[in-house]
Amino acid sequence: MSAHASLIDWTAFNQARAELGSDFVRILGYFREDGVKSLDAIEGAMRAKSAAALVRPAHTLKGEARQFGAEPLGDLAEVIEMTARRCVELQTTPDELIPEVVKLRPLFDATLELFDRETNPLATRRPAAGFGRRAVFGRAG
Repeated sequence: MSAHASLIDWTAFNQARAELGSDFVRILGYFREDGVKSLDAIEGAMRAKSAAALVRPAHTLKGEARQFGAEPLGDLAEVIEMTARRCVELQTTPDELIPEVVKLRPLFDATLELFDRETNPLATRRPAAGFGRRAVFGRAG
């Protein structure tokens, strides 16, 4: 998990959890649903080469991600939003954003995986051993 630990500011996440109280899980569910809609809209806008259509879903994703401490996701959405705004002003296509848009969905999925681990106690109780892993006995660590 250490490779992914930097995807979430756990202090901000826990602060949102405390502030939202019993509504936290429901609102986190909205983040998941809205995030998927924003991703679909961003990817569709890129296919259509529409900078204007990128702005709103990127802005929405940025704010919602940051609400839950998902800073890298929020930062990437902000790059997409701000670059799209510049493209609108300059009346250019957002082709330069292709690499960022390609990174967005995997980052969103990794972020949700960490949220799920944190909010679902059963997810953390799965056995550590899995395919390709086995206990080695008789060896010092």
